[in-house]
Amino acid sequence: MAFDVVMPQMGESIAEATVLKWHKQVGEAIAKDDTLYEISTDKVDAEIPAPAAGTLLEILVDVNITVPVGTVVARIGDASEKAAGAPASVPVAPPVEQIAAAAIIQAPLEDDNSLEGRLKTKSSPLVREMAKQHGVDLAKVQGTGQAGRVTKEDLEAFLAKGPAAAPAVPAAPARSPAPVLPAVHDPSAPTMGITPALAVPPAAVVPAFAPGERVKVEPMSRMRKIIADGMVASKRTSAHVYTVFEIDMTHVAQLRNKHKQAFESQFGTKLSFMPFVMMAACKALRAYPVANASVDGDNIVYKQDINLGIAVSLDWGLIVPVVKNADMMNLGGLARSLNDLADRARTKQLKPDEISGGTFTITNPGVYGDTFGLPIINQPQVAIQGVGAIVKRPVVITGPDGTDFIAIRQMMFSSLGFDHRIIDGATGDLFMAFVKKELETSTFGLE
Repeated sequence: MAFDVVMPQMGESIAEATVLKWHKQVGEAIAKDDTLYEISTDKVDAEIPAPAAGTLLEILVDVNITVPVGTVVARIGDASEKAAGAPASVPVAPPVEQIAAAAIIQAPLEDDNSLEGRLKTKSSPLVREMAKQHGVDLAKVQGTGQAGRVTKEDLEAFLAKGPAAAPAVPAAPARSPAPVLPAVHDPSAPTMGITPALAVPPAAVVPAFAPGERVKVEPMSRMRKIIADGMVASKRTSAHVYTVFEIDMTHVAQLRNKHKQAFESQFGTKLSFMPFVMMAACKALRAYPVANASVDGDNIVYKQDINLGIAVSLDWGLIVPVVKNADMMNLGGLARSLNDLADRARTKQLKPDEISGGTFTITNPGVYGDTFGLPIINQPQVAIQGVGAIVKRPVVITGPDGTDFIAIRQMMFSSLGFDHRIIDGATGDLFMAFVKKELETSTFGLE
């Protein structure tokens, strides 16, 4: 009996996925749970294991093709089946377009949040978010993807058509007529105290390269597109403000050196500087909960759980796995969770729920020697902490008797990027002052 390999459901909000790579070719033997293929979704890249042992009989979805979840992408069975044909009891997989169309037709109209509802909308979560931001009804956009699904390119083309393509905007309430200004600025004309508005032509599109210029052009990966859209959307959404603090990490370095061997024996993982920063951030988030919030229209949504997103750099992009309920963990729990998530991120073993639900993010450009970074907020969060390199510097120290002297200390710059819509500068500074005090004085449960 042949076994149908279907595109898995990689999370409640994920309705489709793209095949990135096949690890086996037709005719090759494969053991159960061996990596069969790789996929990419709007949330995560993942390696998918073979659901059964046997021979790869067919590959039905090529690389770089996006299909709905549940689509049959391959068949595994006995090598003899390929020559003899599929048994009558095994249904032949229908074309991808038919599967997608069937899923859309069967979708209940009243449940737009269900899998069927998301398929009905004929778009990915990324496209739906873009449509929401621009006030576009996706039903009015002609889709060119599988089974008429609206792609990002379709939406961009629709928006490029200008106001004619956009939905009508409700008329503004009637107001007193504004003074009529001259079409051309005439210094002698009365302006009634108002500076005439000057028509600003749209900026000319500058080509990325000139004809004849020596260039190499390659398409963005799916992950790079998602990152690009997310970063631009965040800058457009949040009023980014930054504060940078210098922190003396000598105390933490001494704690780490003193306890790292016993720590590794007890918890089975290495102790880096990051768990100390994570624990200090958790305490600061409890003290200043607005940094652990989100904005919903005119409301501030205070998250009761502290879920720390930790940015992890990959060879092919960037991902932010999330340590759930980080404030409930001790230093050992934070270190184990951090190292486990980072390792599985680099081997494409993360699950969708392990990169969602973050309430505050920490990124560590200092691992590359960066003095400090000014990272972009990870929506819908309202703050992100950047951790710079820890380096030895001469620093003026004041002794207990008030005498100043110069000492070599391990210093670190750390930044906080925050959304000025709901976090004032004073609050951002108080948050980082709290983090600084924790890192410079706390024992973190080690002593």
